[in-house]
Amino acid sequence: MSTGTTTEGTAAEGASTGFTTDTPTDADERLRRWRLVLGGGGASDGTGRALTGTDAAMDAALAALYDSRDGQDGGGERKGGLGGSAPSVARWLGDIRRYFPGSVVRVMQRDAIDRLGLATLLLEPETLEAVEPDVHLVGTLLSLNKALPETTRETARAVVRKVVADLEARLAARTRATVTGALDRSARISRPRHRDIDWDRTLRANLKHYLPDHRTVVPERLVGHGRASRAVRKEIVLCVDQSGSMAASVVYASVFGAVLASLRAVATRLVVFDTSVVDLTDALDDPVDVLFGTRLGGGTDINRALAYCQSRITRPADTVVVLVSDLYEGGIRDEMLKRVAAMKASGVGFVALLALSDEGAPAYDREHAAALAALGVPAFACTPDLFPEVMAAALEKRPLPIPDTV
Repeated sequence: MSTGTTTEGTAAEGASTGFTTDTPTDADERLRRWRLVLGGGGASDGTGRALTGTDAAMDAALAALYDSRDGQDGGGERKGGLGGSAPSVARWLGDIRRYFPGSVVRVMQRDAIDRLGLATLLLEPETLEAVEPDVHLVGTLLSLNKALPETTRETARAVVRKVVADLEARLAARTRATVTGALDRSARISRPRHRDIDWDRTLRANLKHYLPDHRTVVPERLVGHGRASRAVRKEIVLCVDQSGSMAASVVYASVFGAVLASLRAVATRLVVFDTSVVDLTDALDDPVDVLFGTRLGGGTDINRALAYCQSRITRPADTVVVLVSDLYEGGIRDEMLKRVAAMKASGVGFVALLALSDEGAPAYDREHAAALAALGVPAFACTPDLFPEVMAAALEKRPLPIPDTV
């Protein structure tokens, strides 16, 4: 097994920490861990440490995926040993879930998809039932959407639904609270009707006008909310690139779209695009339906997508457009930039996210990013945890919380 296999080393190290605590004096344990990281057969790895029991099973699971040996030395083209049948792959998936922690399992699954063509075997129900669901697996399933046979489709939907439910449990409450707070602040008025006065905020805002002799506060400024607080006050348009590199962003955008659509004071529209444009707004009550309505892969025509979004805007000053794209434009570049400038000039808030995922900034078109920045639209990668704050800032028309890494 090649010593240069970084992912394999990570998997072996992550697994080995779950058994025996390593100390500077525990030479045997150090050798054991090096043996798991380096792989190899017998003493050929240089450690002289043989593996038995659970360690041997763990090593076999790693070797099936990462072993680059071709019957000679450690060189040669990398190849795996999972075989071509769904049952054998399902057994291997069960083994890695038994021997490795979940974070390592997800890395190994992703490597199996990339290295060994596991994606095609996900078309088999027994394989799909054995995998550890995560965002990247959902992206793979969506890319296979049209090829999924009927025997697998319901299992695939169940996998996607589990991931979506986990993401909603993690993100929904904070998103609703943050965005609702921003809407309340943006709707606050200084001359409210008597029944719309917010007395707590009014008292806090006027404490400096306290009259000790009368033991009372004389408010010079009333704070409250107008009747519009119970109606739609803001419109949000999520315009999401569904090219293959944006799979995780599509998953997160669908979940956030459903959460935002649940807020009565916000009208949310979700538009996905490649070289064509699809409006999935009507499916926002179920993120799983949204995801299976996407089509990952293909080209990119940002200008065409923004033209569609622009045509649906009726209240520019109360609208925020969020473009999620790596900015590799296959359409008309100058028209795209003119369209962004026109929307901003009309009062539309515009946010450009290079990615909406936990993975940081992807490869992106730096020239287009610089051109957007010149228009006052900085482009940056956004984590799901930061997204509610970004939306709150955009709705309140204040500076966006751009990460320091940009």
